[in-house]
Amino acid sequence: MLLLQFSTSHYCRKARLGLGYKQINYKCENLTPGLHILRLRAMTGLKTLPVLLPQIEGQRSVIPDSTEILKFLENYQTEPSFLLPDYEQQTQAWMLEDWLDESVGTATRFVYYQFRAGEGKEIDPSVLSQIVISVVRQQYGINQASVGLAKNRLATAFSELSIRWEKNNYLVGNRLSVADIAAAALLSPLALIPEYRQGYPWLFERLVQVHELCHEPLPPGL
Repeated sequence: MLLLQFSTSHYCRKARLGLGYKQINYKCENLTPGLHILRLRAMTGLKTLPVLLPQIEGQRSVIPDSTEILKFLENYQTEPSFLLPDYEQQTQAWMLEDWLDESVGTATRFVYYQFRAGEGKEIDPSVLSQIVISVVRQQYGINQASVGLAKNRLATAFSELSIRWEKNNYLVGNRLSVADIAAAALLSPLALIPEYRQGYPWLFERLVQVHELCHEPLPPGL
């Protein structure tokens, strides 16, 4: 299998966690932001990564979107499963996955790129890195006002996640699910931001545990 990705994307990390948990052999191809559209336009009709190319006879040739990749992996290889045996719990896990995907992951992006453009610039002050950060901030409308809203959204998310993760190793049920995979991936960029590392130590303990279960190297900052 071949995963088309941006190496620093938290949505691509989500796909890697799924592949790692299933212990499926795969390779990554890192695409260049902006130029990646030329590769994807004819392939998926979309502009976003990750995209999985199973390269297996009898299987779909192209799977775009991190959520669709998780669903494909579960159908392709059922064990170990990241679906829960209880229907109500699994429905809840998918609802959390969708919320994390559509709301929390976006908020993380805003806060992270604002940080990288300011006090976090020293992480990689290269011209290329700063150009990419500038393009992303312009593309998504990342500014002081939008980042303020994103921080509020993250604070609300942490209140919900703390109720679950501080009492249990997993967000739903008694084993890893798509909710844990989504949370561990989509919150991982915050590990580089001191105020979050210091303010939510329990969160990053869980992120480490999920990465270890998924055989995925820890994100920067952990």
